[in-house]
Amino acid sequence: MIDWLVRRFVRDCDNTGDAAVRTSYGQFAGIVGIVCNVALCVAKGAIGIVAGSVSIVADAVNNLSDAASNIVSLLGFKLASRPADPEHPYGHGRYEYLAGLVVAALVLAIGINLVGSSVDKIVHPTPVEFNGVLVVILLLSIVVKLWMAAFNRSIGRRIDSETLQATAVDSRNDVISTAAVLLSSVVAHYADIQLDGIVGAAVGVFIIWSGIGLVRDTVNPLLGEAPSPELVEHIRAKIMSYPGVLGTHDLMVHDYGPGRQFASAHVEMPVEADPMESHDLIDNIEQDFKNDDGLIVTLHYDPIVTDDPAVTDMRNWIDQAVKIIDPRITIHDLRTVPGPTHTNVIFDCVRPADLELSEEQLRRRVKQIVSDHYPRTVAKITIDESYVSSEQ
Repeated sequence: MIDWLVRRFVRDCDNTGDAAVRTSYGQFAGIVGIVCNVALCVAKGAIGIVAGSVSIVADAVNNLSDAASNIVSLLGFKLASRPADPEHPYGHGRYEYLAGLVVAALVLAIGINLVGSSVDKIVHPTPVEFNGVLVVILLLSIVVKLWMAAFNRSIGRRIDSETLQATAVDSRNDVISTAAVLLSSVVAHYADIQLDGIVGAAVGVFIIWSGIGLVRDTVNPLLGEAPSPELVEHIRAKIMSYPGVLGTHDLMVHDYGPGRQFASAHVEMPVEADPMESHDLIDNIEQDFKNDDGLIVTLHYDPIVTDDPAVTDMRNWIDQAVKIIDPRITIHDLRTVPGPTHTNVIFDCVRPADLELSEEQLRRRVKQIVSDHYPRTVAKITIDESYVSSEQ
């Protein structure tokens, strides 16, 4: 059914790499969510008011908050699809993240309000009516939410949308909360134990917890979180797959919204090779990233001496020796400048962001390691910060 709906309402649905198609997917998912959640809110709200159940009303309000979230997500996809302009040369993709932040604020506010209402119901309990219509509505709600979870998960995977994947998880969680409401109604009817206020409070706390998670998930990309290890490994592996590439380092990835990522890196190539050929290869790598991955990559050429065995051995030894400090530490761009009394060894050292040693402490430790093994050398070290989460 999901495939049938997609092919009927999303034009060119197989071309998920196209920004316009991705926007159509997001808007379609938002409209479906709004329709389903509003219908559930009306049905559960009506039966909850008639039955005098705060937990059912709370569950209905939860559906209303989900509908509001769908509206904000819909606007987010629409605004994020706006093209780049002189004031925003990288596009407007982060509107999707801002939309998620607004959704999180709405969820938190509703959750806090529901907890207050439920506490009042616990302090002043009132009987809850129980009938077959209530059971049917809540069971129907569970079925619809299960389908919505599958729907959003499927669409989210197709267009690689964290927003829709989170919506799928939220729908699954709604199934749990609605099942809890149904259980409290059954217990109240057959065992005469009033759990309505307690369950309503639990639903409210659950909504607050979900809102906190949404805040965390949406704030992280806005603050500039590290790229995923999978993306980092993909970029490195692709660069290293080209003949003549000796290594790559100083990878940086900038996220300006889903499908709008830019990256830069240094590429090590033999200094003995024709520089025009090396430059041409780097151009080809950049173009391949754009064509194959939709990723704008800027690469910097680093010439490496490969015909001096002494320099090669020194580079390899130092690269392994510094891992005593931390296995993630690497070096690059090593060169030597011989002199009458000593040899300057010049290189860059990559410091993991969470390393306990400061920049200066790390520099002193590495200098000591080099001077102990090569007494007639003076290490000139530039400390680089790691901007990815899987520097090895």
